[in-house]
Amino acid sequence: MIISASRRTDIPSYYSEWLFKRLKERYVLVRNPRNKHQISRVDLSPDVVDIFVFWTKNPTPMLSRLSELKDYKYYFQFTLSAYGPDVERNLPSKNKIIIPAFQRLSKEIGRERVVWRYDPIFFNGLYTLDYHCRYFKILASKLGAYTEKCTVSFLDLYKNMEHNIKPLDINKDTYAYEMQTELLERFAEIGKGYGLLIDTCGERNDFHKIGVGHAHCIDRERIEKIAGFKLNVDKDANQRTECGCVSSIDIGTYNTCTNGCLYCYANYSENTAVKNYRMHNLDSPLLFGEADDSTDEIKERKMKSLIDNQMNIFEL
Repeated sequence: MIISASRRTDIPSYYSEWLFKRLKERYVLVRNPRNKHQISRVDLSPDVVDIFVFWTKNPTPMLSRLSELKDYKYYFQFTLSAYGPDVERNLPSKNKIIIPAFQRLSKEIGRERVVWRYDPIFFNGLYTLDYHCRYFKILASKLGAYTEKCTVSFLDLYKNMEHNIKPLDINKDTYAYEMQTELLERFAEIGKGYGLLIDTCGERNDFHKIGVGHAHCIDRERIEKIAGFKLNVDKDANQRTECGCVSSIDIGTYNTCTNGCLYCYANYSENTAVKNYRMHNLDSPLLFGEADDSTDEIKERKMKSLIDNQMNIFEL
């Protein structure tokens, strides 16, 4: 099974100590986002977990403990964009902490296991197309030697984000195909200069004509390359049609990240996120809070390895 950690929160940044404890205990409890009283018990044993996909904006708390992942295969989706603290309010210095963390992570585990994400992209009075291109080039110059590609996406508007993004005064050009195409053309040209492939995440528009394809963030090919085995796995039916990811189990929880990014789809309420974060207990198998025997139902999630052991005569 593929474990996603996590689209719903930044586990490496805020919950890495809890994660390592869960790996020692070999299981985690995950509440159903649609029914908080339904809890899955997810086996984290190395014989059923084929790979971890970590999502983060700051893996610094994990860097000194990567050896504790020796029994697992893994790679990182690492988001690093050119927004300031007006948008990503609680992130540490990018020049002093986050960029060096990206470089160190890549040196330790290999550039093929650190995917750079520059997303989500939006335009307003400050964050113009030229602004993004200028600072993308600066970031590419610092990260090009440490990753193989950069995955980008344009901001999706969800109803639960309306209040949070209002101060951003987002320009409608964000969703204009011509503007998106121009930006991606310029990104692709910059990327070539630093050996970076550019692709898009979950975009309906097709940009193949300018050499920009669709990404697969939980990527069968990348996993097979990193892990050295074939997978028997289908597209993730729980994701959008435009998403190219294969099936995985996410062990995160919404409204638990305190990065404070105004564009975040996973935090509906900053107050709720802070409240939940304060309820985090290292000794609990849940990311925050405790299971209640009187109201919660815990069921064992059916788990198995997805490794395809069927012999292929054309590979002999």
